Amino acid sequence: MGTLFTTIGNFSFRKPKPNQIQSKGFFPEKFSDRFGLNKEESTSLGFIESGEKDRIFMFLRRRNLLFSGLILSSGAVLGFTGDSFAVKQGLLAGRIPGLSDPDEKGLRTYRRPDGKSGGHGVGWSPIIPYIFKVPDGWEEVPVSIADLGGTEIDLRFSNSQEGRLFVIVAPVLRFADLAGDATIEMIGTPEKVINAFGPEVIGENVEGKVIRTQVDEHSGRKYYQFELEPPHAIISATAAGNRLYLFSVTATGLQWKRHYKDLKQIADSFRVI
Repeated sequence: MGTLFTTIGNFSFRKPKPNQIQSKGFFPEKFSDRFGLNKEESTSLGFIESGEKDRIFMFLRRRNLLFSGLILSSGAVLGFTGDSFAVKQGLLAGRIPGLSDPDEKGLRTYRRPDGKSGGHGVGWSPIIPYIFKVPDGWEEVPVSIADLGGTEIDLRFSNSQEGRLFVIVAPVLRFADLAGDATIEMIGTPEKVINAFGPEVIGENVEGKVIRTQVDEHSGRKYYQFELEPPHAIISATAAGNRLYLFSVTATGLQWKRHYKDLKQIADSFRVI
């Protein structure tokens, strides 16, 4: 670390020798007007010709940028603790890890972390956590507000070989005049739910695309599940608190053919807890 500070110290400006200071074609007064230096300071920089002033000044500017870069990178690598060198790496909003280690079957459980940001609009309670399981190799990917579903997409996961999934968490009042702890049955029948929310998930009308519908109950909560083709998707829907949860697993035709069993297992594992 001592070597590093010695090197940084050598970046200071060196005062030129008297015979280096010339004013041919260059006026320090103009330099002071342009860059906020007094006459003595501008002369001491030792510029030789007016045609060189921009080239030399750009060199000094690049050197200062390099110096700043060294400060930042050194702090990150060496772990300076002082306030002026501290580089704090915090978790990005909404990106708190929630995956467990693989179990004996190679499945990893995702639980929405309690501290995860997003979905806390005025008048809304914190999002009730949800869980699901994915095979090892599936990873969380960043969510963009430009994504299908916009700001109500709470989570995305992906595996380049098997498929993708995302979770939409939306206020129930957007769809029904319900207060308190809503249930999916209060929002509507399976047919009503998929016709109303399916287009929001796949980006097109779902008419003629639903090939299978099932209704399950886990811990007293009803879940509607729909299998669509094409596009290949399995959508699970439920409600909890004052929010509607839409869990969608999607895949290309080839992924659907090769990994349908795994995709169905992922969709079946979704629970709001």
